[in-house]
Amino acid sequence: MAGQNKSGEGATGSDASGFSAFDPASIEPYILRDPEALTVNIARAVEQLGKAASAWLAPRESGEKVDTVAEPMVDMVKTLSKVSEYWLSDPHRTLEAQTALLGSYFTLWSHTLNRLAVDTPDEAEEDPHRKDKRFTDEDWVKNPFFDFLRRAYFATSDWAELLVSEADGLDENTRHKASFYVRQIASAISPSNFLTTNPQLYRETVASKGENLVRGMRMLAEDIAAGRGDLKLRQTDTSKFAIGENLALTPGKVLAQSDVCQVIQYDATTPDVLKRPLLICPPWINKFYVLDLNPQKSFIKWAIDQGHTVFVISWVNPDERHAGKDWESYAREGVGFALDTIEQATGEKDVNAIGYCVGGTLLAATLALHAQERDRRIRSATLFTTQVDFTHAGDLKVFADEEQIDLIERGMKATGYLDGSKMATAFNMLRASELIWPYFVNNYLKGQEPMPFDLLYWNSDSTRMPAANHSFYLRNCYLNNTLSQGRMVLAGKTLSLKDVKIPVYNLATREDHIAPPKSVFVGSRFFGGKVTYVLSGSGHIAGVVNPPDRKKYQYWTGGPARGEFENWVRKATETPGSWWPHWHEWISAQDDRRVPARKTGGSMNSLEEAPGSYVRVRA
Repeated sequence: MAGQNKSGEGATGSDASGFSAFDPASIEPYILRDPEALTVNIARAVEQLGKAASAWLAPRESGEKVDTVAEPMVDMVKTLSKVSEYWLSDPHRTLEAQTALLGSYFTLWSHTLNRLAVDTPDEAEEDPHRKDKRFTDEDWVKNPFFDFLRRAYFATSDWAELLVSEADGLDENTRHKASFYVRQIASAISPSNFLTTNPQLYRETVASKGENLVRGMRMLAEDIAAGRGDLKLRQTDTSKFAIGENLALTPGKVLAQSDVCQVIQYDATTPDVLKRPLLICPPWINKFYVLDLNPQKSFIKWAIDQGHTVFVISWVNPDERHAGKDWESYAREGVGFALDTIEQATGEKDVNAIGYCVGGTLLAATLALHAQERDRRIRSATLFTTQVDFTHAGDLKVFADEEQIDLIERGMKATGYLDGSKMATAFNMLRASELIWPYFVNNYLKGQEPMPFDLLYWNSDSTRMPAANHSFYLRNCYLNNTLSQGRMVLAGKTLSLKDVKIPVYNLATREDHIAPPKSVFVGSRFFGGKVTYVLSGSGHIAGVVNPPDRKKYQYWTGGPARGEFENWVRKATETPGSWWPHWHEWISAQDDRRVPARKTGGSMNSLEEAPGSYVRVRA
């Protein structure tokens, strides 16, 4: 990695070339003292890598798994080729692009020569990438070699992103996809992801004589085997968690069960409760217990403690038997079935409802259907990070053009469902530099077992999607945006959100990469009643699961979602802490009548204890 000064190991200062010598103490961790042990461990690591390759090949050789990775790669190449074509089709643009890159490299070369001469970083120098979490090790800046790699990486990746953003000849969809693909490639080729270009990895490999690679390749083989031929990237120690033992602990009972869901009622903890029960419709893309991770973080428990009679839909983890279950099935056998159960258990017809993410989109569509059918049981709706208009739907739109949906549909036709790992990978790719590559480095190159973390356990507990349901969702929401345009057809009826005249509490989160806050904001204007738009700090999960006693983040209120989103944010009032109390005040204002606490299930016989059996089924 670095040479020694000819005048002796302990010498410092400049050599004959004028360049300063490296401090021997700084290069000591990079010097390999036992090459024989390293060689042995590399051989052991290669043996484990062979096992990983076998785990990957076995299901493909048997025909159990057919790779479709080539088709997304084709789409990526086609998209990026359009960017290249724009810049290469005009000699002036070609020269402009080349000049921009070469200018960055000349600046980098000048900086590197200066570093070699001075041997200390300029603390006053502006470095926009200094705080990037991938490059926190001090040698990324102190060591001229790694500083050069880091800067060369950012010079190249920034240039590539600039080519996309300034390619004026591209349509918006192509530009969006190209930007996404460039970020994925940039995340993958970061020098922080490779053994010889990451100072911390290099030092750890030298210090452990390669034992880290042996452990890492063993974990890689285990994770590919666990994914039945696909890499099931471990983000947490899953052995430390069990649903119903240290997750989803709020007491309650499963009262009813359909083909697509179980309906859970939770035990009251207050002497009296709000007259209107509360129904939560979670997403079926993930499991409902994100709202009941543990007693300290449970929105469900907190709502119960405020006097809500809480019912939750626990969606089935579908298999081939559910292939034909579409959105009407989920509306009828899910939301409608839950409303019937609530009425039977409590005698109440009027209900407050919450929908989370795609569960909120389904709830909004069901409300529009109910309006046409004169079903007025849901009297208020709360939407957590929910899109009803998909014009600004973010990076998930990259996976939802006609060609890619057709590819997904062909895959689902063979099994009757979309495997949960596919959706999990898509969501992780939205934040690859945080949810993929750090775990790749820590697990397989450092050989470190991930720490137990309940939220990441939930994130890895993926669910399958019924073929008919998922196809309807992709085509009607992401591809054709039919709900907000009044063109979605459900149960033979063309839906209009203008028919939804009940009060709506519409929560967005500021850093949401799945339901961007602007998308939620724009969607607010399509409802026919009063919409209260609230913006929370943090992202899609942490911005929702934010108990008041933690005093984390903040939220913004600012009246109706009118005009431009940026103007609304600029004028909004910021309040420190959780939005949960604000929501409770809002929902109490709709109807604050209270009744004595209800016995769970009323006269109904329960099927089993909460959290039920549906949520325990793993994909």
